[in-house]
Amino acid sequence: MNVSEVAGVPEWLPEHLRADGIEELYPPQAEAVEAGVTQGDSLVASVPTASGKTLVAELAMLSAVQRGGKALYIVPLRALASEKREEFEEFSRYGVDVGVSTGNYESEERWLREKDIIVATSEKVDSLVRNDASWLSRLDCVVADEVHLVDDAQRGPTLEVTLAKLRRINPGLQVVALSATIGNADALAEWLDAALVDSDWRPIELRKGVHFGEALHFDDGSQEHLPSQGSEKATESIVRDTLTPDEDGDGADGEDGHGDGRGSSLVFVNSRRNAEGAAKRLANVTNDHLDGDEVARLREIAAEIRDDNDTETSEDLADAVEKGAAFHHAGLSSTMRSLVEDAFRDRLVKCIAATPTLAAGVNTPSRRVVVRDWRRYSGEAGGMQPLSVLEVHQMMGRAGRPGMDPYGEALLLAKSHDELDELFERYVWADPEPVQSKLAAEPAMRTHLLATIASGFADSREGLLEFLEETLYASQADEDAFLEQVMDDMLAYLERNGFIEDEGGQLQATGMGHTVSRLYLDPMSAAEIIDGLRAVEDRPTALGLYHLVARTPDMYQLYLRSGEEEEFTELAYERESEFCGRMPSEFDEAFDDWLSALKTARLLEDWADEVEEDRITERYGVGPGDIRGKVDTAEWLLGAAEQLAAELDLGIAPAVREARVRVQHGVREELVDLAGVRGVGRKRARRLFEAGIEDREALRNANKPVVLGALRGREKTAESVLENAGHTDPDMADVEPDPDAAPVVDDADDEDQTSLGEF
Repeated sequence: MNVSEVAGVPEWLPEHLRADGIEELYPPQAEAVEAGVTQGDSLVASVPTASGKTLVAELAMLSAVQRGGKALYIVPLRALASEKREEFEEFSRYGVDVGVSTGNYESEERWLREKDIIVATSEKVDSLVRNDASWLSRLDCVVADEVHLVDDAQRGPTLEVTLAKLRRINPGLQVVALSATIGNADALAEWLDAALVDSDWRPIELRKGVHFGEALHFDDGSQEHLPSQGSEKATESIVRDTLTPDEDGDGADGEDGHGDGRGSSLVFVNSRRNAEGAAKRLANVTNDHLDGDEVARLREIAAEIRDDNDTETSEDLADAVEKGAAFHHAGLSSTMRSLVEDAFRDRLVKCIAATPTLAAGVNTPSRRVVVRDWRRYSGEAGGMQPLSVLEVHQMMGRAGRPGMDPYGEALLLAKSHDELDELFERYVWADPEPVQSKLAAEPAMRTHLLATIASGFADSREGLLEFLEETLYASQADEDAFLEQVMDDMLAYLERNGFIEDEGGQLQATGMGHTVSRLYLDPMSAAEIIDGLRAVEDRPTALGLYHLVARTPDMYQLYLRSGEEEEFTELAYERESEFCGRMPSEFDEAFDDWLSALKTARLLEDWADEVEEDRITERYGVGPGDIRGKVDTAEWLLGAAEQLAAELDLGIAPAVREARVRVQHGVREELVDLAGVRGVGRKRARRLFEAGIEDREALRNANKPVVLGALRGREKTAESVLENAGHTDPDMADVEPDPDAAPVVDDADDEDQTSLGEF
């Protein structure tokens, strides 16, 4: 189908697509148009990665805007939201206004009502429903990206319930659900009353196979010799081969598809440590395939990584990047991840060793994908478990870059003939598993039942059952008895904790229940926080409050490493008086969780005491991204605790607020006011304080040479900080820094001094 034949889209779109080199739609895209996606009809598109799902979404959304409507694009991750916003903002030249919203779960974001296309995470959309954002009723089209994640125990129920509520708010809503190839796409289409495009078409061929011995065994029965050099491992041989030109000079991007020295590889492993170790080894391979310009550019990127923070993780990553390799996992900061992803897309970084999180993340196609580890540790199973077919196929789908490669290759690694056969049967020739709703799990059920009652979607047991009938779970369940039992148990829990009231069969949220729902808390987290706050007799300490939020279900606690139980048990007794609530006995099953929460709280306390980031990562065995994740979660939970304390009139809300601000900015008590000025942050606040500028008012009236000296002579930074503080004359032209105000110790570059909350 030619782009000019697509009906219902804006007049400018065909020419816009041609400018991007798109004359004809891919077959799945043409099927979507024929199924009515540009006419407002709902659709489930289950197609492989790189087969044009995003354009299907754009056709649906732009046709809705063309009809005078409004569109919402739901993504599972914040990083994806940023990527999609950048993609969609190219439509702004045609008058299409795009907005993105991912944070602040307590706001209805009124400014979004003026946007034509809105990009948001499923959690954010759920919170908008809870906060009764009026503009949601004006939606004409909703796109759910990666909709197969309804199968995910953590995120799935939120996406499922959110789609059900949006369809109830807007009975004629067009839902376009985009999915990887799954085993039961028809079940999703039936649930959403949508047409189905279920295709295995790809713009370039994907060759799947297994490496064993010194050969690649492919799914079409062919084999290719791949010799190793010396003692190199299989992964190193594959990456080297991808980067090595053939004798005729053609290569990975050449017309015959074999390597021209520029082929890229993604290597999936099962742990952060393995990702870092693999990147270090693979860097010795990629280093031999860099030209002079690439070496210079990679050195600049490595410097940016080192500037982001002064941890061992950033140093190890920078060392690998300088040689053309990288690792990628959740322990990296958002800045580090973005730098790696951009360098890989620009073909500067030749190989990334990544944990599976990257497979469901941003767009990072490569020439070859190697699934090195197809098992990972499962706490529930108590050992190593095989990955799902869907997850492995998601990884494999990253192979092959349209417009760059004639085909992609995805390889698993076998250590024996038996394993070679097993991998073909288990993954290469297997179909992905069907997705299954996880809504009936207790944590999801109690959270969404309260939100459903508080937001007025149901006011009785019968009304709740009627609403739940609109979910994927109900469409998949053989019987309703189990769902009803879980629902009744959770309703009893909510009533017992004072979040709902049952008056003659009429259910309504209490004032506290409304607050908990609006704050986007798991009711069990709210109950823990409320009980802890009520147990406080005097002013709570920062550690006590950090421990309180760390022991809630909404905080992912740090594990106790070997030998740490004794250390933290001793600490627990030393600081027992600070805990908000009674400490369990050492013989209680809950004691280990108490200690894990204490370890998490100690990390937060170290951060708020201005301990250097590299010391924290070493002390707790975490990465920079973990610190920022814990800080972000603690700030949110302490903000909720502050509101709950005020609502309960306990008189300790100011103490909770101080603990929140301290962890938000990573500062001691004396810097709380100063660090709150935008652009100051923990290190600049300390330098200004030591120069005699102790709070916001002092900064507002400060002597400019003193400020410039304290900020190491950086004029633009000083001007921005003074402007944000409300200084009457922030201009630094002709101002000389006061040498007496300059910091004595210059321990790290502070180009990035924003608070962690801004990440």
